[in-house]
Amino acid sequence: MEDLLTTPTDAPATAGTPPLRPHRIPADGLYEGHRILRRTPDDWPDRPYELFDVVPQSATIGAEVRGPDLSRPLSAALRAELNRALLEWKVLFFRGQHLTSAAQRQFASYWGELETNPLLARGDSKEVVRFDKAAAGARTFENVWHTDVTFRERPAMGAVLQLHEVPAAGGDTMWADMAAAYDNLPLEIRERIDGARAVHDYLPGFSRFFSASQLAPLQGEFPPVEHPVARRHPETGRRMLFVNASFTTRIVGLPEAESDRLLRLLFQQAHVPEFQVRFRWRAGDVAFWDNRATQHYAVFDYGTQRRIAERVAIAGDRPY
Repeated sequence: MEDLLTTPTDAPATAGTPPLRPHRIPADGLYEGHRILRRTPDDWPDRPYELFDVVPQSATIGAEVRGPDLSRPLSAALRAELNRALLEWKVLFFRGQHLTSAAQRQFASYWGELETNPLLARGDSKEVVRFDKAAAGARTFENVWHTDVTFRERPAMGAVLQLHEVPAAGGDTMWADMAAAYDNLPLEIRERIDGARAVHDYLPGFSRFFSASQLAPLQGEFPPVEHPVARRHPETGRRMLFVNASFTTRIVGLPEAESDRLLRLLFQQAHVPEFQVRFRWRAGDVAFWDNRATQHYAVFDYGTQRRIAERVAIAGDRPY
């Protein structure tokens, strides 16, 4: 892989051009210069939204949706247009919804069966995960780019998160567009990963927070699984990177050192600012994201202030 990650320094100087001394920067998987920023597939029709207003928050990912009251039943037309917005923007933000837990679950259920997660603190029902940063002994599931539950055979299709209490400053959440991340990889890397598969396991991501005695009983329920390194979105057809630093452990068929190096390069793609959106929460705000197409990062920069959130996840399909 060395040839793919470094810039040649021995190219001959053209006539009239002074020679340059050898120069290079150690490869880290990030590439400066032009970015390809496609929000949708090239053949995707560009249609206006008719039932709500959309305020883009970045070039390719993240939009605030103004108009719908998520506490009320969704008509078929509204649900379809919201789904199109989700596919086009990957994460949708709804200000000031103040949903009850039942209303949050009802909204999420329009997109499919709701997941449960035995590894995380429960809210008022088995489908609700509660993150209470001020609770005694609360764990910090923050400060890492990841896609939720890729250790499942069928990772979550999406998630609906509501903030009930927010710090005076800090506590933002960031999302990264993994279709843009794939588009901007060098051709040699894309050719290398197309068709490749990687192993995902819950143990690396949760061993920082739980003891071996707590994790061992779940090994039978969550054995390691394989997913494509670059999956295809089942609704848009786009290719997207589908590895993450919390749960992806190795690329099948590669020696350990080579697998580690390629994964480090791929993990880095979520760190590119042009592929990201950052959301500053207010109490009662809701975010709905496409877990198939994104990674996210909860920023723990608020010290001892309180941050309370509840999440409902929607069961997904088997990546291909």
